[in-house]
Amino acid sequence: MTNMYDVIIPAAGMGKRMQADKNKILLTINDKSILEHTVSAFQNDNHCRKIHLAAQRDEIDTLKSMLQAYDKIGVITEGGSERQYSIYNVLKAIEPCDYVFVHDAARPFISQATLNNLYTAVQNNKSVIAGVKVKDTIKRVQDNKVAETLKRDLLWQIQTPQAFDYNLLLEAYNKADADQFLGTDDASLVERISEVHIVESDYDNIKITTPEDMFFAEAILKKRGIICLG
Repeated sequence: MTNMYDVIIPAAGMGKRMQADKNKILLTINDKSILEHTVSAFQNDNHCRKIHLAAQRDEIDTLKSMLQAYDKIGVITEGGSERQYSIYNVLKAIEPCDYVFVHDAARPFISQATLNNLYTAVQNNKSVIAGVKVKDTIKRVQDNKVAETLKRDLLWQIQTPQAFDYNLLLEAYNKADADQFLGTDDASLVERISEVHIVESDYDNIKITTPEDMFFAEAILKKRGIICLG
């Protein structure tokens, strides 16, 4: 199959806000680690060629052992001090491909529908991100005073995966490195050199960050007919 994508999963974060005694991606949901749930989505996607990860140095062997049943696993390299540096390390280590998806390790509920939509869109637009429309009223605040109420119909909450033409993403990362620019996500780097498009995802695609998020994870599992939490 041509025009396949590789996915980069940064998994080197500390996860301090989870208040756990280990990396949050190693916590279990229904007797399977958060990371394995995430990796499974790409393992089962026929458009995905390889799954690459950035990991903490002392967890590389652990992740290799945990993921040995997944035959799409490619590069597992050491992460950097920032998420951006971790992704750049992987991007420079992999073989060139058609497209690169970047996905948070702690987003285990990405749907096949969103993956399909991103895959279709990136072939036409070269840079596409997933997101959902905001539900709440958003205000810009300065000095503890409301400065502006933003138009809600123009605002999106951005998720991952974010999908890019391989050469475009590498160019964006090289420029960010040369300029010492640190972005908030991959799209913020690509936005400096190209347009970025968006496809609508769903609200189940949460990022597990704090202990409270495990309750949301349980609710999602119940909705999908999986109710046992490990």
